[in-house]
Amino acid sequence: MSQASPVAVAFSGGLDTSWLVARYAERGHPVIAITVDTGGWTDAGREALRDHALKLGAAEHVLVDGRDPLFDHHIAWLIRGNVARGGVYPLCVGVERVVQAELFAKAAAERNATLLVHGSTGAGNDQVRFDVSLRAIAPDAEIAAPIRDEAVSREQSASWLAERGLGAMQDDPTLSINRGLWGTTAGGGVTHDPWAAPGEDAFTTTTAPADAPAEGETLVLGFTEGLPTSLDGEAISGWQLVEALTDRAAAHGVGRGIHLGDTILGIKGRIAFEAPAAAVLLPAHRELEKLVLTAGQRFWKDHLGEVYGQLVHEARALDPLARDIEALLGSSQRRVTGEVRVFLRQGLVQITGVKSAFSMMGVQQTAYGEHTSLWSGADARGFAKIHGVPAFLAARAQQQGG
Repeated sequence: MSQASPVAVAFSGGLDTSWLVARYAERGHPVIAITVDTGGWTDAGREALRDHALKLGAAEHVLVDGRDPLFDHHIAWLIRGNVARGGVYPLCVGVERVVQAELFAKAAAERNATLLVHGSTGAGNDQVRFDVSLRAIAPDAEIAAPIRDEAVSREQSASWLAERGLGAMQDDPTLSINRGLWGTTAGGGVTHDPWAAPGEDAFTTTTAPADAPAEGETLVLGFTEGLPTSLDGEAISGWQLVEALTDRAAAHGVGRGIHLGDTILGIKGRIAFEAPAAAVLLPAHRELEKLVLTAGQRFWKDHLGEVYGQLVHEARALDPLARDIEALLGSSQRRVTGEVRVFLRQGLVQITGVKSAFSMMGVQQTAYGEHTSLWSGADARGFAKIHGVPAFLAARAQQQGG
């Protein structure tokens, strides 16, 4: 590689990627700092990010809007699959990294940069996500992660930048905050102690539940074939709906959580997170499914949804198996159309009503526990007798064997 060859850096403005841009620029490379916007940035923040990249020595800063592909190709499937890792965490970060890697590699290729650099360390999931995704998307490119590969500490990179009158966009916090469309995560510091409760500094985007309005708020979500398409009767969808719902739910302290689970590397990890939109959309979608799908459909799609979440978490979202699961999930959503009424109050999400033209309750000609015209009492008596045959035979066999 010649000294003047261009280098593409996946740029966030944090300490690690700031060090990367400045170091490669100092070594004579034209540096292309590429940021993929997957949510969480303001207009002022985007402008400050560009200015910061140029101050560090980047020849060019490229901002790519990744919100449409993030929702359409990834979040949409998390909603259809009701995906929440460990039953609580909606995979806020994992889906972002695939989109960031894909659009980063595309922007780099358009500028003839064959060295793709990311700022992951050797301790977390993101290094695997970037490496795996970039190798699949840009197999002929060279991939480097100097922070990891050279074991550069945060103290070393901060000192190196300071010597040159440079630094990160913001002070290095105790907690590492990642804000995106599907949610915000906070890791490090107190989260490493599984007994310690994260404080308010870990929750930067939601109102504290105790400070939220005591009267709460009711909203109505409309779904079409498994995806949200309206909010309180107004047609809105995609990432725009997620952003609007995030603001509404965050004001009520909705979406806060703590997730402890297994990392790709086999160790345990723990984070605090805020995912207001997911905290509303996933239970609302699940309740609508209960109304319109059969028990077998829900059972198998829920199991495959868990497998799908595992693939996303473990940097295998590009695996052909994920496409196969998406095919089943998509088929299962053909009747998941209707409206769901949700009540939000001081961190609480309560589903209070659901309706659909495909309601199975609407055609069953029965009221559970009261009356039915679908079968007679004699039919029910016979069914109960046959249904209990395995348990009856097992009990008899136990008696016979003493």
